This record gives sequence, C-alpha cells and structure tokens, in this order.
Amino acid sequence: MTPAGTATSGAPTARTVHVVLPGGVDDPANPSGGNHYDRRVCDGLTASGWTVREHAVTGTWPHPGRDAAAELAATLAALPADALVLADGLVALGAPEAVAARRAIVLAHMVFGDADPGVAPAERTTLRAAAAVVTTSSWCRTRLIDRYGLRPDLVHFASPGVDAAQLVPGGIGGDRLLCLAAVAPHKGHDVLVTALSELAGLDWHCCCVGPTDRDPGFVRRLRHAAAPLADRFVLLGPRTGPALDEIWARTDLLVLATRGESYGMVVAEALARGIPVLATEVQGLPEALGHAPDGSLPGLLVPPEDPVAFAAALRRWLTEPDLRTALRRAALARRSTLTGWDRTTAEIGGVLASLVADRPPGAR
Repeated sequence: MTPAGTATSGAPTARTVHVVLPGGVDDPANPSGGNHYDRRVCDGLTASGWTVREHAVTGTWPHPGRDAAAELAATLAALPADALVLADGLVALGAPEAVAARRAIVLAHMVFGDADPGVAPAERTTLRAAAAVVTTSSWCRTRLIDRYGLRPDLVHFASPGVDAAQLVPGGIGGDRLLCLAAVAPHKGHDVLVTALSELAGLDWHCCCVGPTDRDPGFVRRLRHAAAPLADRFVLLGPRTGPALDEIWARTDLLVLATRGESYGMVVAEALARGIPVLATEVQGLPEALGHAPDGSLPGLLVPPEDPVAFAAALRRWLTEPDLRTALRRAALARRSTLTGWDRTTAEIGGVLASLVADRPPGAR
C-alpha cells in the first residue's frame, strides 16, 4: 500500500478526496468511536498532503428519513463527475443507490446487517457497488466478505489508532471500574449490572461514561435494576477531553459487557494507559485486546450474554492480587505495541492513492 501523501506514479501530487460524514461527527454531547475515527482520518489525510472536502449530512443514519436521504443524494450528485469519494458506511446505507452510482470508497465501521437485518439489502447494494471498502478490523473485513460475497482484493482494513497517554498505575484493591460506552442495549450495561449485583459484598465502584439518550427506555430499566447498588453504580453521561482524562486516571479496570463490537477502540485507549480490560469475547474485540509480546492477555475475556461468567471474572480481579499484578504487567507490555493514527491514515491513504493511480483523467 502507498502511504498517504506519497506521490504515486502517474498521479498528481495534490489530491482531493470528498468525505461524506454523519452530521453530528463533531458533537461533543454524542461522542462515538465511529465519529472519532472519521475525524482522525480526515485530519490525518489533511496533514499528510490530501485536500479533504468534508460533507456532513444530518440524519438519523442508517434510517435517515426521506428528506435526509434526498439531501445526501443531492450532495453526491453535486460533486464533480470524477470526484474521489470516501463515505462513512453509516451514512452510505441511507441512500444506497446514490452512493452506488458514485462508486464511492465506503468506510465500514461495522456489519450493520448483523445488528439490523432490515438494512442488509442496502448494505449489500452499497458495498457491492463500491470502488473499495475499508473496514476497521480484520474481523469486520472477513465478515463482510462472507456475508455479501465481496471481492477480497477490494476490501481492506485499517485498525483504529490510539494516542499516547499517561500511564495509570492502578490502586491497591483494583476496585475502581470504568465502563466507557453509549448506554444502549448492544453495549450490555444490563449484563454488567446483573454481574455487579452478585458482588455486593465486595468493595468496588463502577463509573459509566457515555451518552444516555440513545434508548431512554433501556436507561430507565437500567436505573431501576441498579437502584439497590445505590451510588456504587453511576451513569455520568458523556465526557471528553480533560474531564475524561481525569476519569481514566482514577480507573483500575475497564469493564465492557458488550454484545457486539467490530473492534473496540475503548479497549486500546485503556491499554494505552496500562489499564487491564474485562470484556466479552465477541466479534473484533479480542483483536483490539491483542497480546503482550510474551503472548499473555492484558485482560480477561468472557462469553457474551453471561452475567455469571462476567461476575466470576470480576470476582477474581477483585480478590486475587497476583492476578491483578499479572494483568497490569501484560497491559503495560501491550501498551508498547499499540500503533498511532498515522498508521491508520497511511492505510486509508494507500487505498485512495491506488484508486487515483488507476483512474484515467476524467473517468468516474
């Protein structure tokens, strides 16, 4: 792959890519891994020599409604005929025919058809017509190829990067737990509460950081289930920047009972601070957790939808000092192997550059 910003034989030095993004990509009240990935890639491409034209389209993607879908189609139609287009997969599914006609490169953050079978036809149409597909994990790449019969040579993956962060040494008892995820059914907060309820006799405090407006009914049920835990289980809402850094600095263990995760950027963010992880062994999450150079796991993985297994693993963490020491050592070693966003940008820039090199002047 040609690194982003590197001149490719036969291609102009100055290259332009039009990036189609969800309208709330920079909304601090609704942070998400997908939005953060999009922003870092756009900024990285710009820094590496690409001219990036952003087109943020407001809508409830991937079910945008008629007006938002029409706005997206009009945005795409207004671009030059030979424009190089990189479209966020969440938005692309809202107007599959328009995206297919443009022959865009689709950035697939997840397999939406698995989570919502109703969007599978749109996902199939969009991805099969794409000039290329970029996924955020090797797992997601394999799953999309298998589900939709995509050409493997047109499907790439560019794992999320992670920023260097201050090392967190961890407390003696390991009792400060953090769940960093949108409070919604697919993130498994209900499984987490059930598991924590089995550990009421142990010392712990669980702080949940993330938007609470995605599914108000789920949040109400969660608060009711967690009521016996009183102030030991707290929903803080979204936090970013220095406020989130302060929470990380008080964290001993990241807990994530998710039901599905194409990669798990928050796992890498924990490891960048030397913080071990307790999470479900689902989809691409083990890929994000990875291994220390000696092969050890920097965390514990349990089956999804299993609060008993989650509680048992958490009990071990809270009651076995030797286990905490071993996992912290593995997390610290894994920290040294993490890669930055420059590598992510280089992978995507390489896909874009290869398409520029293969496209004759004036061709769509």
